[in-house]
This record gives sequence, C-alpha cells and structure tokens, in this order.
Amino acid sequence: MRQISSLFIRSLIVVLVVGLTACTSLLTPDVKTELYELRSGNYQIDPSHARVLFKVNHLGLSTYVGRFNKFDATLSFDPENLSASRLEAIVKTTSIDLNDESLEDRLQGSSWFNTDTYPEVVFTTVSVSPINESQMKFIGNLTFLGVTKPIEMLVTFHGGADNILTGKYTIGFSATGQLKRSDFGMDSYIGVVGDDVSLEVYAEFLRQ
Repeated sequence: MRQISSLFIRSLIVVLVVGLTACTSLLTPDVKTELYELRSGNYQIDPSHARVLFKVNHLGLSTYVGRFNKFDATLSFDPENLSASRLEAIVKTTSIDLNDESLEDRLQGSSWFNTDTYPEVVFTTVSVSPINESQMKFIGNLTFLGVTKPIEMLVTFHGGADNILTGKYTIGFSATGQLKRSDFGMDSYIGVVGDDVSLEVYAEFLRQ
C-alpha cells in the first residue's frame, strides 16, 4: 500500500512539473533580437516596466544613484527606415526618488531642480543613426530648467515579441547618456557634487 501511495505521489509531482513547464513556455515570448525583425509602428512606454536613473559623483568618494518615478514617452519606430524613428520623453522632476525624503524635498528647491517653476524635463530626438545590428545613436534636445541643449543617448534594443500578459507587441531597450548639470544652470556645490551626470534608462514599449 505504501509503495502504491509513493508511486502515486511521484506521478503527481511529475504531472505538476510538466504542467508548470508547459505554462511557463506559453508565457515566455518568442523574442526577436535583430532590429530589422522588429515591427514598425507607434509605441507607448510601459511605466510599470521602465526605470529612469541618474548617477553623480559625491565627494569624490562614491557614486550617488537616484531615479524618477513618473515619466511618459512615445516612440515612432520603423526598422526599414531607422533614421526616421522619433522619441519624445517627459520626466516629472517632482517624482525624484533618493530613498531620503528630506533630501528629495531639498533638491526640489530653487538651487537644484526648482520643481515649482520647472516641473518637467523633456527630451525630443532630432536625429537617429544606426550603429550596428542592435544599437542606435539618438541625438536630441533636452530641455531642463528652462535651458535646451543637445545630448546624445546610446540606445541598445534587446528585442521584440508578442506579450501574452498585455496582449500587445512589445519592444525593450536600454539607453545611456551623459550631461553636465552646469550647462543647464544647476551649478550648486560643484566639487562636492559632481558636474557630470550619467543617465540610464531601461524600458519596454507597447505597440499601439
């Protein structure tokens, strides 16, 4: 009797494992990674699967990392005419997140982000150039603290696939760039806090 029970339990475990594996394979998308394989169209950022980070040197001792929690972006994308692709992104500076409430409040003041007067940072592409099979250079105008200057973002596409969780075709990419905060008038405490700011974006976009 014990042998029958043991055999039944082992069989049940096998059935459950096979069933879970099948479910996982159904949920896992068939990701295409070549740029030319991605679908053209108009895309909207999926904010629940996106992050906007910034990094700046502190006292020459460490790298301070922060992020913004509220943002929006649209992408017009055509793999057959990559140079015609366009991205527009808006970041709400009031959503700065440093895991330190008092510092967040201080940085929203007039000496730093001045969020009462300038609640948004806007990036709009002016040119897009392919670099290789997965990377592109986005050159765009960044408007920050009332100043507009060009910056360059290196964009790496990680692929595209039908997303069973959203019911929409999805592409994912990451992007890196750099700016000098003093170029935009934020020149407080340079030397204590670095002038060079690194930007990192990780995002999924849903085809509309």
